[in-house]
Amino acid sequence: MSSTLTAVAAMTLSEVTQKRFAQEVAKYPADQSQSAVMACLSIVQQENGWVSPEAELAVAQYLGMPAMAVREVSSFYNMYNLKPVGRYKINVCTNLPCQLRNGAGALAHLCERLGIEVGGTTADGLFTVQPGECMGACGDAPVVLVNDRSMCSFMGHDKLDQLVDGLRQSATDKAAT
Repeated sequence: MSSTLTAVAAMTLSEVTQKRFAQEVAKYPADQSQSAVMACLSIVQQENGWVSPEAELAVAQYLGMPAMAVREVSSFYNMYNLKPVGRYKINVCTNLPCQLRNGAGALAHLCERLGIEVGGTTADGLFTVQPGECMGACGDAPVVLVNDRSMCSFMGHDKLDQLVDGLRQSATDKAAT
């Protein structure tokens, strides 16, 4: 992977992004700026929707660390999107407690409803559905996480349909303004 990272040019970070990076770096001692790598990757993803190899290289250069070290972080944690995803990324918990309460059925229902395979993105670019690891709400199973931020509990088929309809309506409303 390091040859891939060195073969691409780092993206240019906007002033806003650099300011946000600086705020994160300031939380650590001067000689430990690399500790902000996860926060910087999250910022890039919030702004671009995913973490590209060019973004990984830009983070590495900003933090003064090897590009491969940034790649190791971004590829280890499943919260980072290493390829473009839909506007709404829905992770369905597939760990045992959720499986025992029909987590696999929830995942299958979403994919069938949206006409995509697991890990796929709808043709309109609105939805990506992925299996996810434990979200720490086992008593609320099955659980889904939308855009790595909003957790939804007790997600039976009716609630999943309401979620999809609500997100689709939100996208339509935003497009109209």
